Amino acid sequence: MDSRIVNGSHTPRGVHRTRVEWIDTDAAGIYHNTAVVRYIEAAESELMRAHGLHDYFLRAPRVRYEVDFEAPLRFGQEVTVVVELERIGTSSMSFAFEVWGEELPDRPRARAASGRYVTVHVGSGHDGDVPARSAPWPAAWVASLLRRSPDRSLPAREATSAAIRTNPSGSRSSSAGSSTT
Repeated sequence: MDSRIVNGSHTPRGVHRTRVEWIDTDAAGIYHNTAVVRYIEAAESELMRAHGLHDYFLRAPRVRYEVDFEAPLRFGQEVTVVVELERIGTSSMSFAFEVWGEELPDRPRARAASGRYVTVHVGSGHDGDVPARSAPWPAAWVASLLRRSPDRSLPAREATSAAIRTNPSGSRSSSAGSSTT
């Protein structure tokens, strides 16, 4: 299978909304960087669930993470996480993500973290003492991800402001505008 760039009118997207809990923070009430990984995996789970890929996490370890931390998240702050599938390869998938801290009385909505990560499909039989080896993604999984899923995403304003976009130079940017649709 050739690499497939996922873009255009249908980009598989998972969205997770949560609140920063005390367990996610240090003594000053600012989130630990490690909380971002949990938030991202929850959004990824929403994406895979929307496409019916319930066994995905059993066969798709993360092999690379790249995170830019941009702003603090505070205890009690609402958080919106958006994960988008960027590329499906023979045995790997590349994702982009943004973590947004929603508006607080004294702070505007701000992107707290953004980045990319890669998962790799491993075949069955990797449990126990057998080393994991990459294997091609099941064709049914690829087909499901390339089909439009039922829209469980953000309302139009939030989808517009939180969507991850890649410009021709390859850098990420976020639209801060709103939509009236």
